[in-house]
Amino acid sequence: MTSSTRRFSPWARMNRAQRENLNGHLLTAPTLLVILAIVIVPFLAVIVFAFADLRLVDIPYMNLGSIEWTLDNITGAMESKAFWGALGTTIAYATLTTLGAIVCGLVVALAIRRPFRGRGVVRALLLVPYVLPVIAAATIWRTMLNPQYGLINAFGLEFLGWDRPIGFLNTSTYEVFGVSIPLTLLTVVAFEVWKTTPLTFLFITARLQSIPGDIEEAAALDGASSRKILTQIVGPQLRAVVLLLILLRFIWSFQSFNDIYLLTGGAGGTQVMAVKVYTELITRADIGSAASYGLLMSVILGVLLVFYVLLSRRKETL
Repeated sequence: MTSSTRRFSPWARMNRAQRENLNGHLLTAPTLLVILAIVIVPFLAVIVFAFADLRLVDIPYMNLGSIEWTLDNITGAMESKAFWGALGTTIAYATLTTLGAIVCGLVVALAIRRPFRGRGVVRALLLVPYVLPVIAAATIWRTMLNPQYGLINAFGLEFLGWDRPIGFLNTSTYEVFGVSIPLTLLTVVAFEVWKTTPLTFLFITARLQSIPGDIEEAAALDGASSRKILTQIVGPQLRAVVLLLILLRFIWSFQSFNDIYLLTGGAGGTQVMAVKVYTELITRADIGSAASYGLLMSVILGVLLVFYVLLSRRKETL
């Protein structure tokens, strides 16, 4: 390249700030392309399919000119009892798993906060459910809860006086002391709480370790009881991380699919929104209906995401 060519090239006419800005765009371009390919394009496809009369058998012959646009998928989902039933089940599942995981994680974190012999081993064992592959965890639970040879039913029949085995993974309602409970839903909630409590434990433990110990020592010297130290000193320090966990845990549970599908396949009153989308797509082969359910689910999650962003900005301004 000659000196005259370099003089009039776009790169030569840029100042240092412009060149650094261009370098930044070039460095982030691969990431943006990946996000575009695996997030943006599929989401746009979901939006298109949600307003199209389309089934799996139509895919080989599909083009934009042949698509029949319709609002029937959205209106049909909104008017369907199955949609509202799945939405109610999803909200109940997400709420119970969120509260259960956070309460259990908080209790465990506070219980092993003080040093004791073997605390490292206990912490390592607490992380086993979280690092265990979900397929392995679900298989263990399905085996333990099996009505024919499961450990839980064998123990109940032998020592608790059960008159018959209990189908924990296929019983919508079960009477306990005259009160009907959603047995299978509570079972998958217990599985999710057991699986995700270690994560909340890690979050809360990290926050506890950042609390200065001299504050609690000073309060104890002033005569404050352990309960007051916990509620008036430790509690306020944990408020922010607990609120964050509530929101994130609810969003994660709201879109949960693997755990429920592997345990029950949506049976026993556990058909949440994610399982409903899968059923519409695979069982009924209705792409439009599945996309409409997925789009409505995304809208709800979008509202939660906006709430999270607003909450984060509020924390920054405080």
